[in-house]
Amino acid sequence: MGTFTTLVTKQKGFFRTGTTRDITYRLDALQKLRIAIKSNEQVLIDALKEDLNKSEFDAYTSEIGLVLEEIRFAIKHLRLWVKPKRVKTPITHIGARSFILSEPYGTALIISPWNYPFQLAIVPLIGAISAGNCSVIKPSELTPKTSKVLAKLISDLFPEEYISVVEGDAETSQALLNEQFDYIFFTGSVSVGKIIMEAAAKNLIPVTLELGGKSPCIVHKDANIKLAAKRIAWGKFTNAGQTCIAPDYLYLHKSIKNQFLQQFKETTIDLYGKQPLTNENFTRIVSARHFGRLTSFLDNGEIFIGGGYNQEKLTIEPTVLTNITWEDPIMQDEIFGPILPVLEFEELPDVLEGIHRHPKPLSLYIFTENNKVQEKVLSDVSFGGGCVNDTVYHFASPYLPFGGVGSSGIGAYHGKGNFDSFSHQKSILKQTTLFDIPYRYPNVKNGLQKIKFFMK
Repeated sequence: MGTFTTLVTKQKGFFRTGTTRDITYRLDALQKLRIAIKSNEQVLIDALKEDLNKSEFDAYTSEIGLVLEEIRFAIKHLRLWVKPKRVKTPITHIGARSFILSEPYGTALIISPWNYPFQLAIVPLIGAISAGNCSVIKPSELTPKTSKVLAKLISDLFPEEYISVVEGDAETSQALLNEQFDYIFFTGSVSVGKIIMEAAAKNLIPVTLELGGKSPCIVHKDANIKLAAKRIAWGKFTNAGQTCIAPDYLYLHKSIKNQFLQQFKETTIDLYGKQPLTNENFTRIVSARHFGRLTSFLDNGEIFIGGGYNQEKLTIEPTVLTNITWEDPIMQDEIFGPILPVLEFEELPDVLEGIHRHPKPLSLYIFTENNKVQEKVLSDVSFGGGCVNDTVYHFASPYLPFGGVGSSGIGAYHGKGNFDSFSHQKSILKQTTLFDIPYRYPNVKNGLQKIKFFMK
């Protein structure tokens, strides 16, 4: 018997009562969660400040506000989502009706990361609740204050047999993975994602894996330089670059490279100040280990802007590195910090070839006014999702399912995609008893001939 077998057994028992399948119960749970988040807004902001030094603006826009909008969207649309979906029935099944039921898996395990410790725990939970599941959330130990607030918020709202938060380190995650959950939702690194999938495979548990990778950002020669610089700087340096969909590296067209870099420098100063390390609201790196990994990249290429850091406060200036090649250490793995390496190109096929030689990214961003260039990049490169003439913003739309492909992830969520991820699509054929179709039976005269007529 595992460490958490009792908890999972309790949840399975509660799920079998059918309580969580009731639409009113789901809507009430979402409404309770919404009210609790609003009343704990300052507590959450304080916890995020303590864990990552997030500003009140960042904490609300990228964590609390985004979650509230996701709940509002789910409450508004849930009654429509749960309705059986009628589909066509072929002529060979005349007399029957066909429909698809969305049913909950049962008990879901949600393992969330440290970079957006509230949002990336609660948004999947919204999907689990909407679909009618019970849930266990395992938040990150690297953001202990937010994890503690999350645990208290959930335990005050819901009985543990419905939703529970389990705090702990990697050993706790491993112990949870040994349990027989019905669904696993994981957000984190590619390396840990492989461990999650391997553990799930032993019990044939379906998974959603929200991973990462090196997300390219291409600025073509006809891009709106001023807007591109502003939107890329914002997307890259928000949360000190600790965002799975942040632009990981820049591909700049040779003809606009110097102009863009100069504009980018001015924009970065405008957004974060001349001395960002003294900015009280600049997000810090989550741990000394991550800080050490990031600062080791600062001798790659040449520093164009930034490069400064404060080891005691675990902060690194917004930094741009030029004269970078694919052979540099910074180009081997996802950066996950406020350092932006720059590659240059003259012909678009060279960019596409460079991207194709590496694992499929979670996001891609292309800045150009040329529709043919946009279409070429979007059709030629496989990636999870992205933007044309913007960065990161696609993540915040409940109408766009968010997820990766290949090594950047499996499955998608947000909006109805969130509900769908935590639901099994059950196909049903409702047959008439007023008459019977004889051709399918082997004793019918000329049965095969008639079957061949219908099944061409």
